[in-house]
Amino acid sequence: MKVAKIAYRPVGLVLGASAGLLAGALFRQAWKVLGHDDDAPDATDEHRTWPEILVAAALQGAIFGTVKAAVDRGGAVTTRRLTGTWPA
Repeated sequence: MKVAKIAYRPVGLVLGASAGLLAGALFRQAWKVLGHDDDAPDATDEHRTWPEILVAAALQGAIFGTVKAAVDRGGAVTTRRLTGTWPA
């Protein structure tokens, strides 16, 4: 069982990086629709309001968390199907 966990580690890293890229793209698209602006605000942007910055941060966190959980779970399920063992 330990071998499956070690073998899954590089796969998990690739999946994590892919999830980050996907989540970033989804957040940019969501912000264009919800924020009516191409760029999401940075926390230090003096021309943006507190609510705008906090909503953007909350949306980004929700998207990143959801995408990461979905990709991690999908990778684990696929690993079990291919190897018969759970990677974690």
